[in-house]
Amino acid sequence: MSDTRLLPVLPLDDDVVLPGMVVPLDLTDTETRAAVESAQAKTPSQASFPGIRSTGATKAEVLIVPRVHGEYAEYGTVATVERIGRVPGGKAAVLLRGTARALVGRIADGPGAARWVHAEDAPETTDDRTAQLAAEYKAVVISILQQRGGWQLIDAVQQVEAASAIADLSGNAPYLSTDQKLELLGALDVTARLEKALEWSKEHLAELEVTETIRKDVSEGMEKQQKEFLLRRQLEAIRKELGELDGTAQDDDYRARVEGAELPDAVKKAALAEVDKLDRTSEQSPEGGWIRTWLDTVLELPWNERTEDVYDIAAARAVLDADHAGLDDVKERIIEYLAVRKRRAESGLGPVGGRRSGAVLALAGPPGVGKTSLGESVAKAMGRKFVRVALGGIRDEAEIRGHRRTYVGALPGRIVRAIKEAGSMNPVVLLDEIDKVGADYRGDPTAALLEVLDPEQNHTFRDHYLEVELDLSDVVFLATANALETIPGPLLDRMELVTLDGYTEHEKVTIARDHLLPRELERAGLGAADVVLTDAAFSRIAAEYTREAGVRDANRTIAKVLRKVATKVALDEASLPLSIDAPDLPDYLGRPRHIPESSLPASTQRTATPGVATGLAVTGAGGDVLYIEASLADEESGASGLQLTGQLGDVMKESVQIALSYLRSHGAELELPVGDLRKRGIHVHVPAGAVPKDGPSAGVTMTTALASLLSGRVVRADVAMTGEVSLTGRVLPIGGVKQKLLAAHRAGMKTVIIPQRNEPDLDDVPAEVLAELDVHAVANVREVLDLALTPASTPVSQAA
Repeated sequence: MSDTRLLPVLPLDDDVVLPGMVVPLDLTDTETRAAVESAQAKTPSQASFPGIRSTGATKAEVLIVPRVHGEYAEYGTVATVERIGRVPGGKAAVLLRGTARALVGRIADGPGAARWVHAEDAPETTDDRTAQLAAEYKAVVISILQQRGGWQLIDAVQQVEAASAIADLSGNAPYLSTDQKLELLGALDVTARLEKALEWSKEHLAELEVTETIRKDVSEGMEKQQKEFLLRRQLEAIRKELGELDGTAQDDDYRARVEGAELPDAVKKAALAEVDKLDRTSEQSPEGGWIRTWLDTVLELPWNERTEDVYDIAAARAVLDADHAGLDDVKERIIEYLAVRKRRAESGLGPVGGRRSGAVLALAGPPGVGKTSLGESVAKAMGRKFVRVALGGIRDEAEIRGHRRTYVGALPGRIVRAIKEAGSMNPVVLLDEIDKVGADYRGDPTAALLEVLDPEQNHTFRDHYLEVELDLSDVVFLATANALETIPGPLLDRMELVTLDGYTEHEKVTIARDHLLPRELERAGLGAADVVLTDAAFSRIAAEYTREAGVRDANRTIAKVLRKVATKVALDEASLPLSIDAPDLPDYLGRPRHIPESSLPASTQRTATPGVATGLAVTGAGGDVLYIEASLADEESGASGLQLTGQLGDVMKESVQIALSYLRSHGAELELPVGDLRKRGIHVHVPAGAVPKDGPSAGVTMTTALASLLSGRVVRADVAMTGEVSLTGRVLPIGGVKQKLLAAHRAGMKTVIIPQRNEPDLDDVPAEVLAELDVHAVANVREVLDLALTPASTPVSQAA
């Protein structure tokens, strides 16, 4: 039978006292005072109560029972009253020492105002692991005390030997919650109690170690910064006293650098203000780094550096002609610019209204015509520095105007960086692929280019990063684009448009012979005399193997020929030197991919069947031929109406409707059986079907195809046409005449029909192209049909 004692209850709110703990309690609390007074009033007669033994102790005892959320715990701690006195401040207090665990039993009667209960002793159990766990927990407690600096308590902990007492040391742990301490109070198995206390203590020790590591790192970093700050200040003072300044010190002296630099007045004022701000900024502040970066950028810009323009007009023209064949419009514009600059220099005239005579040219044309390489040739001809700025794919407005300095990693825009890279305030800046600039939530870069490319306001250009005025009025801007449709109207209005419509066959031969072949020979490891391609070979490459507006595909074709030559030489199948003529090309390139329509047998020509006509179109890759096919449904099929295929746009669909309406209303005049148009279905198709097509210039071609279909007269294979058609049969003007005539020439056409009102555009077409084409300017559809359709009596086999 377990020993039972009668003890007064001392309730303890939201706290737990374990055996071995010494706690002071305030006697002003009513329940505490009642429990202590009742324990002191206990009489020896209580020993005669059945089942209750006399303690024989000289010290009064109480049962401390935790009361959590208003409920008493199952177990309590028997505590002796060690001392009663007053604490500093005059309040009465009692000092209690926990001695053992006890199970709270039934309520009993006793002296005093306190509640008395029967406290039953709670026996503890141990096993083989108890001693090992006790030693491990004791070591963890000592480590925690060392982390917290509790050196006076370490000796007391080391003197504790009993495993149960070691486990109850956790009662003094401030990092344990009340619920955890209650769990330890109720754990009669010493081993289980040690396991729980050890787990919780290890977690707390790990937290302390991490905190200590962080504290040490921070402390060491602060000490290092303070040490470096003091040493730098001392070094600066020593150098100042000795009057010694090395290169590093001079570099750090931004005030002297700004004062010594030849900066514009407004820029110098802004730079000095930033220097003053830098002097007031702490060495540890990140703002100091931002200011230094800004000052370095401003000091590196060539504010007063300009290259002297070359005023030898003949030499400049020779440079342009040597680098590029053709492109007369661009060359003429550059020569005009230099001539005006020369005239103003000779007359002693300076800038006009603060603006210099810069230029903004937009070079628009298909790929491969030399727009990008032209910029470097222009810079060489003018004697200026050249910088290329690639704009393709840019979507951030800050790429042009720069970032605000408040952003981390802020940089000036590409325009400022181009000026800095050039080292001159009057370079030639090539804005490559300006039509490929996009826009998203970060802004529209084309809007930022409005100020850059406006000759009326770019002399006061402000970059968001610099925030000082930068004069761009002496810069020659060359912008390249493939398609003008994607460039906003206001931006295009600020540039002088120069169109590069492609090369003639003669120009391609010249470029291939003088530029492409020497470069590819070097890349293939061949000498200039090792391989010779005749002009006839170059001409066949341009006409039958590439057929493009530029020369990029021709360049790849020439490289392919030279690779084949190098391979044959390596295999001893050929020997150098080697001459390649037009008939030899199939041995290196295979059969031609492009054969002129007019050179095919009449039976295989696309226009050998009535209802097919050849039109001319303009694409992003230059001019091209466009075949339009029409067919009538069989009367027995019952089909009716109009069907259109080939991914036609709305404008081109309307052109078909206009052509059909015209033929229905004027069929009798043209001697066409228009009754078929009402009885049978009509299908109009424009190959290639996977390519979207739109525009009004195919109206003439569609009318001719339908007229050919109705009359049974085939369209001449060597005739191509372009023009818009009205409901009254008038042929209206269109655009891109030069590009379309070059495409017709490349395709081997002999006759071209254009609107009469487009005759002035023929002045832009190269003379050698016009000499090989029979161009007819027409005013109405009847003239078109008379030229394009073969006579009614002509057999199909003779239509060509």
